Amino acid sequence: MSAVQQRLVSQDEDGMRLDRWFAHHFPQLGFGRLQKLIRNGEVKVDKAKVTTSTRVVAGQTVRIPPIDDPETVKPVKVRDEDADFLRDLIIYEDDDIYVFNKPSGLAVQGGSGTYRHLDGMLKSLPNKKGEPPRLVHRLDRDTSGCLVVAKTHAAASHFGTVFRSRSARKIYWAVVAGNPHPQQGEISCFLAKQGGMDGEQVVVVKNGTPGAQHSTTYYSTTDTASRRFAWVTLKPVTGRTHQLRVHMAQLGTPIIGDPRYFNIENWQGAPGLGEGLHLHARRIAFPLRGGKRLDISAPLPPHMRQSFDALGFDPDRYDIQQQDPEEEGA
Repeated sequence: MSAVQQRLVSQDEDGMRLDRWFAHHFPQLGFGRLQKLIRNGEVKVDKAKVTTSTRVVAGQTVRIPPIDDPETVKPVKVRDEDADFLRDLIIYEDDDIYVFNKPSGLAVQGGSGTYRHLDGMLKSLPNKKGEPPRLVHRLDRDTSGCLVVAKTHAAASHFGTVFRSRSARKIYWAVVAGNPHPQQGEISCFLAKQGGMDGEQVVVVKNGTPGAQHSTTYYSTTDTASRRFAWVTLKPVTGRTHQLRVHMAQLGTPIIGDPRYFNIENWQGAPGLGEGLHLHARRIAFPLRGGKRLDISAPLPPHMRQSFDALGFDPDRYDIQQQDPEEEGA
């Protein structure tokens, strides 16, 4: 049996859910066993009781009970096919980072009932010290596109600071039902999480509501297909859970294929539309450690390319580095 450990939460882990923190540091610990340890009060953060969904803060101390007994340990499988799969997703790489074009449907991190996720597969790409790459930011399971992953702890700390300071510029493309009015503008409101029959839901609330967080997104209509569909470019200023999906629903133009926030009754699609959430992290720009600014774009996923073709939208009409539609009227 191992002894009790006390481990500090690092800066790049600030805001991470506790179950995901354990999945990163102790992948051999099953989720069910972690739940039991937490229920029994054996896992604590700064000596306080917690739940699996507690979000840790940089500088806090996590109490880790002995976890190497046979009941706890499950083997961690590192598969060559995971490494091959991830290498096929790389759209940029240097000594510090990977930028992946994450496919829609792949979870970034594990959780209850989620066993295949990108964070777990990263163990198949260890650095020279044998450490797995670390997530710098996150995307929803069904959102595709640019995802930055750091190769070392130092790089993770640096780029974590970059993303928290909003020095990174993120551009998303979405296909929505209806046409936004006005055609471009700012969405600003307070959001809060609430439990539901289908899991965690994010809702618009009044300022002062417990758990409320302010959120801001700039949007611009790039093209339309009659009055029924629009291709919208989105620039999130803040990074709240499900922010873009909730904001577009709040505007009255929910994102096509959104199982949680599409709220138009008796809505009918169009022939040839692809299936799945039509939200894509198209482009990301941020400073590298050497001072140079990286500006990288991810090709559309197959289901969105299919819908673009069906609706007559041309993603190749714009030069990605020079005339992106989000620059118009920005």
